[in-house]
Amino acid sequence: MAPTAAAAGLAARDASGHLSPLTISRRSTGDDDVVIKILYCGICHSDLHSIKNEWKNATYPLVPGHEIAGVVTEAGKNVTKFKGGDKVGVGCMVNSCHSCDSCNQGLENHCPGVIFTYNSVDKDGTVTYGGYSSMMVVHERFVVRFPEAMPLDKGAPLLCAGITVYSPMKYHGLNVPGKHVGVLGLGGLGHVAVKFAKAFGMTVTVISSSPGKRQEALERLGADAFVVSKNADEMNAATGTMDGIINTVSANIPIAPLLGLLKPNGKMILVGLPEKPMEIPPFALVASNKTLAGSCIGGMADTQEMIDLAAKHGVTAEIEVIGADYVNTAMERLAKADVRYRFVIDIGNTLKDAIE
Repeated sequence: MAPTAAAAGLAARDASGHLSPLTISRRSTGDDDVVIKILYCGICHSDLHSIKNEWKNATYPLVPGHEIAGVVTEAGKNVTKFKGGDKVGVGCMVNSCHSCDSCNQGLENHCPGVIFTYNSVDKDGTVTYGGYSSMMVVHERFVVRFPEAMPLDKGAPLLCAGITVYSPMKYHGLNVPGKHVGVLGLGGLGHVAVKFAKAFGMTVTVISSSPGKRQEALERLGADAFVVSKNADEMNAATGTMDGIINTVSANIPIAPLLGLLKPNGKMILVGLPEKPMEIPPFALVASNKTLAGSCIGGMADTQEMIDLAAKHGVTAEIEVIGADYVNTAMERLAKADVRYRFVIDIGNTLKDAIE
């Protein structure tokens, strides 16, 4: 068995969130493990929350990153799905118990013992480190194969943002041609939701507080309509028209007016995480049989299914590729929503220079 490997990483040491070089240890390659040379890693809003300890659960030093794309460099003797040179990715999870009902159904994301890609405690008691690093060792169950047609840089964000919107669309029947779905918020999650909804053959309306995003939503992303949530006339005109809404917003906003956009029996699915509890007037749900639900990423089978479908339909994230030395500036810009729509770190070409 190979000895523990040293890897280069970018870590936050405290709640300032400032990222700086750190040498980290990766476990020796187990029989079921895949070793991945990381080439790209997307920057998710969760990374920003985590490094600044905004969810009050950070363990420092913290190496973030769960939108990881790279190449297999080694495979354990029991690995059957991957071999050296394969293009692969890792999303939000790196392990689970493998034996509970959720795991047996391929819904590892709901396993009580799920181990997240970073800031989680692995089975050996060590804290997991994410993809702002040069390499990682992962159980093959939690590795996704990249189709040939899927570029690694534009595909990396799909491993979080993509599955986060794909899964609720699949499980709540919002993937049916001809149905009308609203996408609330046009950021890292929302822009991918629009693309998947169009791939499913749906009518898509973007709902946003930013009138300046109208042209982008309609012309660049292919949405069918655009509603400014602060415009009473536009909101009234859209009342009762949508079969479902994917709510990607992480800010605290009034929910009742948005529920009003749904048809009877319509569903709003939350995938954003506002800081404060929501206030929901009961009539907004009860009067028209409406459903308010939540969804958290997706299992590994669904993640592979999602990236295969994305490759087939040309669904990729809109990205801004950055060098590793730019990551702290990128975090400042992300906090101000100054990105269209996902930063992706070019780990393979720039991490080494950034840490020397």
